[in-house]
Amino acid sequence: MNTTVAMALGGWLLLQLGISVWASRRVATEGDFLVAGHSLGLTLVALSLFATWFGAETIMGSTAMVAEEGLAGARADPFGYALTLLLMGFVLAYRMRARGYLTLGDLLAERFGRRIEWLGSLILIPSVVTWAGAQLLAFGNILQVMVGIDLTLGITLAAFVVVLYTCLGGILGDVWTDAIQGAVVILGIVVLFFTVVQLAGGPATLLANVTPAQWRLVPDGESPWARIELWAIPILGSLVSQVALSRILAARTARIARNACFVAFAIYLSIGVLPVVIALAAPQLDVATGSGDNFLPLLAGELLPGWLYLIFMGALVSAILSTIDSTLLTVSALLSHNVLIPAFGPFSQRTRLKLHRGVVVAAGAVAWLIAILGDRILELVIFADSIGTAGLVVVVVAGLYSRRGDARAALATLAVGMVGPFLLGDLVGFDAPWMCTLVVCVVVYFGLSARCTSPQAA
Repeated sequence: MNTTVAMALGGWLLLQLGISVWASRRVATEGDFLVAGHSLGLTLVALSLFATWFGAETIMGSTAMVAEEGLAGARADPFGYALTLLLMGFVLAYRMRARGYLTLGDLLAERFGRRIEWLGSLILIPSVVTWAGAQLLAFGNILQVMVGIDLTLGITLAAFVVVLYTCLGGILGDVWTDAIQGAVVILGIVVLFFTVVQLAGGPATLLANVTPAQWRLVPDGESPWARIELWAIPILGSLVSQVALSRILAARTARIARNACFVAFAIYLSIGVLPVVIALAAPQLDVATGSGDNFLPLLAGELLPGWLYLIFMGALVSAILSTIDSTLLTVSALLSHNVLIPAFGPFSQRTRLKLHRGVVVAAGAVAWLIAILGDRILELVIFADSIGTAGLVVVVVAGLYSRRGDARAALATLAVGMVGPFLLGDLVGFDAPWMCTLVVCVVVYFGLSARCTSPQAA
């Protein structure tokens, strides 16, 4: 079985590489590499958003948390992260795409100047690389379950393959592989869901046998502040994710960008609840399962026949691949386009592409190290979304909607966003350090704001 699985997985990865080779022939400029020349339609943008957002933390991380904690384990994902997509559609998508940006850093540069562009981009990069590390950890876990290889070796192989095909195709190859991967994800999750429902005796029996403790959204002993924090970080902390914004900015029009967020939200929530139900039903099935992040792959191995198991594991691999390549491209966009090129340029388009691809390789190496040192997938992702994002959310939203504020206010707000969670959480021991930091950032920004009448702030 391991040989068959390894061959199937190898064939799937070769297909991804083939798509990236095809896409690489259509990448001639930095704009092609980062946002596909602003040329994508609704279907591709929405599917790519869904596939990128629907990562290992949704299928493996949150499912493991639900199996351990009940419905409370699903608050961050899928519910919190689904709401982020909806909020992106209402708040960011239309205005960001209408202004023709390539990255989030472009907004910061236009509104607050180069210094804030650099700082904002550098704040985002650690969170994105940490997210990539979480996905590589998930890929290593899958290879360990499927093929039986060592976890470190699995993470290393995953990093090599993803870095290679990300370097080749850029965002164009990324969104096309996302579309295929997203379809496989949906198929795999649906197959396992209906298998579990059937084994549990049907939907009514399944739901009737879920214990009251499993239905609870709030675990014992959790404070109201900790509850607010758990919702706030995924919903607001990931609002300024360049990983998702890269798809939005690749849309052909601002209207397509906004509508794609709404479509992706609907798909994400509809498919995201299926692993939650699977985890709630697992205790009823009388089958052996693993613990932690390997819970769902091992459950699938127990329940599904060989060919269906391959489809499901292909779905897991697809979900992970679509997120890793997106995160690596995001690091390349922020570090190359918003930090290195403004500081050391101008460069030719050829040199810019080489620089972007070099940064992808470097980001992949750092993500590999994080994966080697990491422990739990969902915990890594939530940590990533909390790194410096409180100040960035305030600065970005204010930059799009408010005429008030200058570089001084933005700089102070970003600084508070960086140190606030550490001071309030690690030193003070407050249960909601990120949310409290967000409130302080709002006060700091508007307290220091100078009157600004620039039309760019409209």
